[in-house]
Amino acid sequence: MTRAPTPFSGRVIVGFDGSDHAVRALDRAADEAARRGTSLEIVCGWPWGKHPLPDFGVTDDTGKLLYSSARRMMDAATERVRDRAPQVAVSESLTTESAARALLRCGRDAALTVVGTRGHGGFAGLLLGSVSLRVAAHCTTPLMVVRGDNGDEHHRVLIGLESDADTDALHFAFQEAQRRACSLRVLHAWQYPAAPHGSHATSYHLTWDELEHLRKGAEAVAQYAVAPLRETYPDIDVHTDTVCQQPGKALVEASRNADVIVLAAHRRPRRVGLQLGPVTHAMLHHAHCPVVLVPVD
Repeated sequence: MTRAPTPFSGRVIVGFDGSDHAVRALDRAADEAARRGTSLEIVCGWPWGKHPLPDFGVTDDTGKLLYSSARRMMDAATERVRDRAPQVAVSESLTTESAARALLRCGRDAALTVVGTRGHGGFAGLLLGSVSLRVAAHCTTPLMVVRGDNGDEHHRVLIGLESDADTDALHFAFQEAQRRACSLRVLHAWQYPAAPHGSHATSYHLTWDELEHLRKGAEAVAQYAVAPLRETYPDIDVHTDTVCQQPGKALVEASRNADVIVLAAHRRPRRVGLQLGPVTHAMLHHAHCPVVLVPVD
């Protein structure tokens, strides 16, 4: 029996700064809100730190001009969403908080937070810069990073499964396939253990039986994880797949034929704070489709 997934509910959040990449994220966020039947909130952190919001009694003319520009930008974004998805209730938040802090705060009760691949102003380097990496490292609900330049639809959701402990991500992937009425590919990439270095390396080897045992164990990972969910989602056409390859490389290649890839966000504590794993970094930099990170407790 699998553990019940963490309940994700509420609205869709999108980080917006007016850049072309942010517009792509805005369009995707509108589609995601429509698909989920939820509202959409457009969030912009105040991007001009030395010019506080004039609402706070500041008389700086430059600050007023920048504020007016930001308001027009947000209003235009709202109109774009209404034209694209008129059934979606949309709101906008222009805040004095930093972009990362605003997205993390607003995303605490969100069904999904959406960001673009890079931007300017308040979302400098949005992705892969400090703002988006901070959101990815600290988000507590699913985060979608809109990347990839292939507009073709493949009618497939892809999930990179590290182990059968990625329960929340697997549930999310099934639900995403259900929302999109498409198939689901569950991919587990693994590698044979590397030979140790040093004086004992020459005596290190695995027998054929040991290698076969490792291969069969790897093949069982996705099959075992998916088995309990086939009954929960009987209408989903799900395929399990195992490849002996470096996981980041395997998932980047597989993302060419997917509409979205889902990953469990394994964050590891470091002296400088939480850090994303190498596979997650590879996907955020190189995936050919949007990437959804589902936080792991």
